[in-house]
Amino acid sequence: MKLHEYQAKRIFAEAGIPTPDSRLATSVDEAVDAGRDLGYPVAVKAQVHVGGRGKAGGIEIASDEAELRDAADAILGMDLKGYTVDRVLVESAVDFVDELYLGVTMDRGEGEPVVMVSSEGGVDIETVAEETPEAIAREHVDPAFGLHPYQARKAVYGAGIPDDAARAVTSVLQTLYDLWESNDASETEINPLMVTSEGDVVAADAVLNVDDDALFRHSDLAELEEESYTDDLERKAGEYGFDYVRLSGNVGIIGNGAGLVMTTLDLVDYYGGAPANFLDIGGGAKAERVANALDMVFSDPNVDSVVFNIFGGITRGDEVARGINDALEQFDEIPKPVVVRLAGTNATEGMEILNTELVQVEETLEGAVQRAVANAEEVAE
Repeated sequence: MKLHEYQAKRIFAEAGIPTPDSRLATSVDEAVDAGRDLGYPVAVKAQVHVGGRGKAGGIEIASDEAELRDAADAILGMDLKGYTVDRVLVESAVDFVDELYLGVTMDRGEGEPVVMVSSEGGVDIETVAEETPEAIAREHVDPAFGLHPYQARKAVYGAGIPDDAARAVTSVLQTLYDLWESNDASETEINPLMVTSEGDVVAADAVLNVDDDALFRHSDLAELEEESYTDDLERKAGEYGFDYVRLSGNVGIIGNGAGLVMTTLDLVDYYGGAPANFLDIGGGAKAERVANALDMVFSDPNVDSVVFNIFGGITRGDEVARGINDALEQFDEIPKPVVVRLAGTNATEGMEILNTELVQVEETLEGAVQRAVANAEEVAE
């Protein structure tokens, strides 16, 4: 579960990490009221689950009420990488001399958590890792003992953080790891952590992503789940219990199993298409669950075609076929062309059940993907 910036900052602040004063606004008038309360200058920041908000026009600095009104009016309602912005965070601007990056995640290759510090904050960490990997200092952590103070200091000094800010940055890094551990997080991040001329630090951004399977241990975070949804599609995915990620393309993808879905995404890209989503319906999916998956994909206005990739192990091909038929028979006209590929358990029975007047059937995954990409190109023309 991804928390919005304003939600994560509230948790960070409660843990003792300095954050700017801020107000959440869902309208231009609320944003203007927030600016009056906070004083100028302020930052106006779109609250959506995407990176690169600043480059995409989702973050603006306002030095007075007129600029704030214009910024809020431009950002609220804008389409930001496929997400409609329905709320903004208005926060006091920070007068800084340096921007740093701090992060904690799981290094699956090493089988241990890893803390990361970089002097190149404010830039996508993936770009830093690719172009200047030496700019990121890393320390692996034994989860049985947690992050030792010496490890935090080693990472901070290894990243070249100046002495006048090192103590404060080290303290924030230890708190960030504690938050990662105590909240069963998959990722905690501050980018940028701003350093003032006095050597103080302020978290100008905040990321806290929580393992869905651990939410039963965190009722306070589970209560934020619905609030953290950005749009109706994410809300539907939560209600249906799907693993779902919205992407920027126009080929809808449904599969049973993360690896199968990822393979389908790669093939869509390979054959010249653009995936619209990652949607894993899981193993053992019954007809109702399959129908819900189609409802999800059909609800995305960016989708021009759909490819259904099912390999039967636990999931039975005949159950999937009934779900597809049940979903499509509800429509007077099929809203998007659907291509189905079934393999594995009861796949032959499923192929016989499928209503070929409603769907297109392909025997191979490659054939199904190529046909779905062609369908999307035809609809988009």
